[in-house]
Amino acid sequence: MCGIGGFYNIDADKKLLNKMNDLMAHRGPDGCGVYVDGLVGLSHRRLAIIDKEGGVQPMKSRDGRFVIVLNGEIYNYIQLRDELRKLGYEFRTNSDTEVALAAYAEWGKKCFDRFDGMWGLAVYDKDKDELVLSRDHFGIKPVYFARAGKGIVFGSELSPIVESGVVEKATNDRIIYRYLKFRVHDDGRETFFAGVERLLPGEMLSIKKGRGLKIESYTTFADDLKKLAKQNGKYDTESAKTYRERLEKSVRVRLQSDVPVGTSLSGGLDSSSVAVMISKLMEIDKDSTASVGAQQNVFSAIFPGSANDEEKYVDAAVEACGSAVKAHKVRPTADQFKVDVEEFLRAQEEPTVSTGPYAQYKVMEKAGKHVRVLLDGQGADETMAGYLPYYFVYLRQLRRESFGKFAWECVRSADVLWKFGWGSFRSKFKKQVGMGSLLADGFVKEHHKEKFVVVQDDLKLRLLDDLFRNSIPALLRYEDRNTMHFGIEGRVPFLDRDLISYVFSLENAAIIKNGWNKRILRDSLDGVLPEMIRKRRNKIGFTTPEHEWFMRLKSFFYGIFMSEEFKGRKYFDQEAVVGAFEEFVSGKSTAGSMSFWRMACVEMWLRRYFDKPRVVKPAKESDFEANEGKEIEIAVGDEKFERFPLRTEKVDAKTDLVKFVVGRVGETLKALKRDELKEWYVFVSEKIVAITQGRSYFLWDIKPRWSARFLSRFVKKTPYGIGLGSPFTMELAIREVGLGRILWASFAGAVGKIVGKKGWFYIAAGGDVRAIDGPTEYSVYPANVSAKLAPKDPSGVARKLERELRKVMPAKYAKGFAGVVVIDSNDLGRNVLGKSFEGDDEKLTAMFADNPLGQGHEQTPIAVVVRK
Repeated sequence: MCGIGGFYNIDADKKLLNKMNDLMAHRGPDGCGVYVDGLVGLSHRRLAIIDKEGGVQPMKSRDGRFVIVLNGEIYNYIQLRDELRKLGYEFRTNSDTEVALAAYAEWGKKCFDRFDGMWGLAVYDKDKDELVLSRDHFGIKPVYFARAGKGIVFGSELSPIVESGVVEKATNDRIIYRYLKFRVHDDGRETFFAGVERLLPGEMLSIKKGRGLKIESYTTFADDLKKLAKQNGKYDTESAKTYRERLEKSVRVRLQSDVPVGTSLSGGLDSSSVAVMISKLMEIDKDSTASVGAQQNVFSAIFPGSANDEEKYVDAAVEACGSAVKAHKVRPTADQFKVDVEEFLRAQEEPTVSTGPYAQYKVMEKAGKHVRVLLDGQGADETMAGYLPYYFVYLRQLRRESFGKFAWECVRSADVLWKFGWGSFRSKFKKQVGMGSLLADGFVKEHHKEKFVVVQDDLKLRLLDDLFRNSIPALLRYEDRNTMHFGIEGRVPFLDRDLISYVFSLENAAIIKNGWNKRILRDSLDGVLPEMIRKRRNKIGFTTPEHEWFMRLKSFFYGIFMSEEFKGRKYFDQEAVVGAFEEFVSGKSTAGSMSFWRMACVEMWLRRYFDKPRVVKPAKESDFEANEGKEIEIAVGDEKFERFPLRTEKVDAKTDLVKFVVGRVGETLKALKRDELKEWYVFVSEKIVAITQGRSYFLWDIKPRWSARFLSRFVKKTPYGIGLGSPFTMELAIREVGLGRILWASFAGAVGKIVGKKGWFYIAAGGDVRAIDGPTEYSVYPANVSAKLAPKDPSGVARKLERELRKVMPAKYAKGFAGVVVIDSNDLGRNVLGKSFEGDDEKLTAMFADNPLGQGHEQTPIAVVVRK
């Protein structure tokens, strides 16, 4: 298992290849190499699994004509090596790579269909000046490429291509639309990056000068399965026995390794079958299981207390494995996901359909500390109807073929159908929300002709569709990225040509019968698997408790959906998304967490690959240092003042504001080495006053009424998201002064616009409405997901703060202390809300003409202002 990359007919050198290798360093911690010949280059990162010493790449043939880089494993390399030896080939290593190279030299492109394994490879033929790329029959290992003039650049991952500088990096809006609208991706050749494509399963690409690029299939495997599907061979107990033998063979060949092998165990039927089968093989065939060691290491993700926790099934499978097993459990949490999400998405390179792959990500992180190869149960669902929709496909087929069989199958599947029906019935009482209503009109209009059609009434054809197009390709991408990110080779014994060919040669009853899916697998392991696993009806899948996590992390997702970046995308209707998310959080709509994850995932993906990195300036270290982009000194008329912004901890409703302000100002006064202060002030941001008074509200607690949503549409939104331009802040304004006054203020504002006068709305609405603040992306949590009313009695607060400050301040400063000001200040304007003394508001606001405070990462909501 490795990472490959390279180029053809491109004027580049080793620098590009080394850069590609560096971007895939995680795929090959055991070494790297490059090969350059004119306008052709190959790169390789190696994870040594077989022949650790001899399998170094790029590898040349003995005569120097062919050069290969290979990612993956050729499981039947020993048989192929024996065959090639009889043809006169001599081998210098024990690696499967050298066998693949010799096979290409002997049989050319026809060799690929002889391979049994998983691979993405590139072979360069110097004599023909031809480069050939190839991907395995199932597409387990990736191969990406992009055309660049008359040449190509390729790799095992996308980053080496899109960061190469050879091709322009751009979004593929069609794929983004299909992903958002239909919840699909990896269902064709295109990727989320415009111009970057993938080879499909069973395909090869060849390119040479004078002929250009050609993509074709090297196998008839998919068509062969369609022909086998029509055979409808009889299913009986012998069929189950034969299936078990073939599954054992598939597992056995995937244990070939010179490094430790373990097993991913979710607790489901598929992974449990693999784990228990390995334990049985360890008892009877120690040679083929030597790579496992004395104990089989199994790795699981569990979610204690969650509805989708499978720990009891994991424990049952571990017990069935006997004493020669060591269980490793990880407990992914919502909080840890928030920490990991950027790195997780970096590993995936493209958006994921849900947070489910993160569970696998954490399992691989754990496994990487113990093993280098991991087997799991991927592929069984798509070949033996493991998901609920397959029941309906099968039932439609039966209805078309025989109503009697259809009726009987409905009866035997009643528990499965009831669960689905009850869920559908309950959803009827919630607001129906479709993804189309959350996307920008222009984006929808541009792509409204896109369709996603699946086979509805033929079980085997639907399975084939999902095997090669709709489902497995995405799951294999998750598997490849999650394993390789932690330097692990993932192997999938259920994706075996011989095994799948056998299943498709049998009648549908081998797949679904009497309400039981995966029937042949269940029957084949009767007496081997614990019954609580073998007869499980509740399909959970290797996923996270996503809904629970969204409730826990709602502020995180609100922050994404309300950000200026999200608002500026051409894909989303921000107002509709935020409104729908409110209803989702309150349980009032049918919109699910997966819909919101897709939108958030696209946003985070865009930020990583297309936005300029956010530069968070380090916090200032001294009270006497200005915030970034600000100045300490300011002139007000003939006078000059120094403003010292004080960095503080965050406040909440439990914070004692008086102790908080007095204590923090006291620290600054002690450090301020002046003989006296002739005129000085303490300015306090209205935000922290309102928050400590409990007048700050999380967005999900506000619940805007229809009038708030309607009126907020007519408010011009500022670049900072401040004011009544959101339903949340408008709702607070209505609560504060009443709907009648807001309507009157709206009329006054409209008249003001006609006569060219600004501010009439706020004159009519009052200062309390003017001071309402909405969530601002630049603010620190929770201000970025909160809306705030104006503080109550700000002048009273200022007077109380002045009294307490005078009790503790040094006597030499007391005479010059003018008092406390509560100010509403931002980069657009200033407004004195209250003060502890009689003074000139115009002078006070002039002191803050450039807003020296900073309530984002700066966290400076208090300022000591001194006349110089």
